Amino acid sequence: MKKKNRHAKATNQKWKIGIIIVLVILILMAVGYFIWSEYQKQKAIEAIGEVQEFMDSSSVEGTNTQEEEKINKLKALQEQNPDIKAWIKIEGTQIHYPILQSEDNEYYLTHNYKKEKSSYGSIYLKNTVNIEDQNANLILYGHNMKDGEMFQNLLNYKEKSYWEEHKNVTLVMENEVRKYEIIAVFLSRVFYQNEKNVFRYYNYTSLNTQEIYQEYIDNINAIKLYDTGITAQYPEPLLTMITCEYSQENGRMVVVAKQI
Repeated sequence: MKKKNRHAKATNQKWKIGIIIVLVILILMAVGYFIWSEYQKQKAIEAIGEVQEFMDSSSVEGTNTQEEEKINKLKALQEQNPDIKAWIKIEGTQIHYPILQSEDNEYYLTHNYKKEKSSYGSIYLKNTVNIEDQNANLILYGHNMKDGEMFQNLLNYKEKSYWEEHKNVTLVMENEVRKYEIIAVFLSRVFYQNEKNVFRYYNYTSLNTQEIYQEYIDNINAIKLYDTGITAQYPEPLLTMITCEYSQENGRMVVVAKQI
């Protein structure tokens, strides 16, 4: 009987040791993952800061206008990565980034402007949009990051008071600097393929007829969060910015601007 008790105690002791070892391994894995995540986050933020600092730096020669400087700096970035198509900035917000475009529409969800893996991804232009086409609706995507980076600041446009102070968007292009004015803000989602009679705003990449253009504007006006008192008329070029919004499944925050 005593022999059985000793055997049972030894077995229980082995189980306890085994459980402790498993718990220690799990804790070490969790700590390792946290350290790795923080390192990746810091690396992503440093890359963002580096390119923003470059774009904001003053010309050494001081001979160019500010707009010419921005265009030349964009061209310098394009030499590093031809996927850089433009630069977006909204004064008074954290939105101040290069715009990327790839044939793979998912690539810049997980890569930065250096083509390095990054959980922050990039602000990117939908792959079916021709940025040189004056009839194109420039559809931009960006992550909603908790620290305010990328397109998280778009969620602030739920409040009309925020829009009133941050109406204007600047795009530095390869040959020009464009100014846009935000005309509408709305909440929507990504729709399933079998859903009918829904407004798939993300499919309006080309507004090359007055009918399609007006259809897009009418649908926006029907669901916009508030009246800005500003509208758009064909063929005024449009810019549509999209990020995730979590009040509904597959929710999206959408901010639309027109060129001025």
